[in-house]
Amino acid sequence: MKKSYFFILLFLVSSFTFSQRGVKIGYIDTEYILENLAEYNQVLERLENKADGWKKEIDDRMRKIEQKKESLNSERILLTNEMIEEIEQEILFEEEELSEYQQKRFGPRGDFIIQKQQLVQPIQDQIFNAIRELAKSKNYDFIFDKSTDIVMLYSDKRHDVSDLILRTISRANNRKKIDSGKDRREIENEGIIDESVVVSETENKDNSNLQEEPKKKLTVKEILEQRKQKNSNNKKGKD
Repeated sequence: MKKSYFFILLFLVSSFTFSQRGVKIGYIDTEYILENLAEYNQVLERLENKADGWKKEIDDRMRKIEQKKESLNSERILLTNEMIEEIEQEILFEEEELSEYQQKRFGPRGDFIIQKQQLVQPIQDQIFNAIRELAKSKNYDFIFDKSTDIVMLYSDKRHDVSDLILRTISRANNRKKIDSGKDRREIENEGIIDESVVVSETENKDNSNLQEEPKKKLTVKEILEQRKQKNSNNKKGKD
């Protein structure tokens, strides 16, 4: 409650301080923004699937403990006191183990809370960056969060900038997709160029090999024919 009064007082003081130029104030609804972010819903789905596996494991272990209890009650007449005490200790031990496991998975500092914070933190950072970008570009003095414990005595819908934040985040995500697509195309193009270079080099190498092939050895008859032809050409030239 003290926190709420603090922000109300801050609002009133700020309004007085900036009365010369007017204070520009907006608010967002973080829950609304998160519900409309595909990335957030995907994160929750993955986390819920993991949590369902943990719950199933807890239910299976709990069912086995209950079966042991029922079995003990039905056979108690046939067992000695020592055997009964031993089974009861075993059941108690399994119950304590199961309780510790439940705390490990779903306690205040359990895996579910920790992993949710780790998965959601990048999205919360993205929202904060979008708020900061919007505040600078639109000259907002204050942007409040409607979904926190701050008491908003009155809020006009025209000051709700949640959709602007969503659009800012969507543009940023689209730019990332476009950039990643360009990088992929550049890599593919480089692969094509490299391949053409290799082919060209291979063709040049083949041509070079063809040029460097040793001349075929001529027979004596072929040498005489060449000389005869040369002499005939020379004679024609003199005439």
